[in-house]
Amino acid sequence: MISSMTGFASGKGSFEAHSWSWDLRAVNGKGQDIRVRVPDWITGLEAHVRSATAAATARGNITIGLRLAREDASAALALNTAQLQAVLAAMAEVEQQAMDQGLSLAPSTASQVLGLRGILEQTTTEDDPAPLLAALKADFAPVLASFNEMRAAEGAALEKLIQAQLDDIERLTEAAAAATEARRTESEAAFRASLARVAEAVEVDETRIAQELALLAVKADISEELGRLHAHVAAARALVAQGGAVGRKLDFLAQEFNREANTLCSKAQMSALTSIGLDLKAVIDQMREQIQNVE
Repeated sequence: MISSMTGFASGKGSFEAHSWSWDLRAVNGKGQDIRVRVPDWITGLEAHVRSATAAATARGNITIGLRLAREDASAALALNTAQLQAVLAAMAEVEQQAMDQGLSLAPSTASQVLGLRGILEQTTTEDDPAPLLAALKADFAPVLASFNEMRAAEGAALEKLIQAQLDDIERLTEAAAAATEARRTESEAAFRASLARVAEAVEVDETRIAQELALLAVKADISEELGRLHAHVAAARALVAQGGAVGRKLDFLAQEFNREANTLCSKAQMSALTSIGLDLKAVIDQMREQIQNVE
């Protein structure tokens, strides 16, 4: 089965105090271009994501983003005993000097002391990145699988369109072959009518007439073009059935299809055959637009 180069997937996860969201997007590209945006401090994550994506895809401009957040629930308050002792000593000194001068100070409460700057400090526990890295790696796998499922679903839709367009090309090729037979009869009749008018004035050699008719037939012959169109249809069907990263080969075939259709139009010499050639070019252009999306 063929796959589309375009796709999207997202996912969310969490581990202990961390939560995150993944975002994968891909658009058409001539080759494989993977861009990864993850936190630098999680060593090894970018390399893993890039490697896994490269192994799961063949073509496309792919952007991968990770938004990581950390809750502060793990933060705790700790008593700075050194600062507390210094504050209490200072308070005792102030009270003593006030008493020496006959002043009476209101007693301080514990809440007032704790509210002083530097008595209580907020502390956080440094995380070991290894468990978080393992959790992120495990969570990325299903997101990447979902991304490829979407590309495969779009590829299945592309396959139906391309197969239908190949059917149209095959039908038009058969119509061109039938029109060629009618053109041969019409061309010979027109040529003989022209010679008949000339023969009234000069003698015409029948052998020469046969030679000219043969020359006209060779110049207008499109049997090779029709044969190559049939061969290209068969080759395209085989590539679609093969599946995988066949977009480049299909694009090359689309160019060959167009080349044969152009040659057919240039040799048409008949309105019906020209019309078929133009229809062929239109279908081939439509098919090539779809092929541009194939991986």
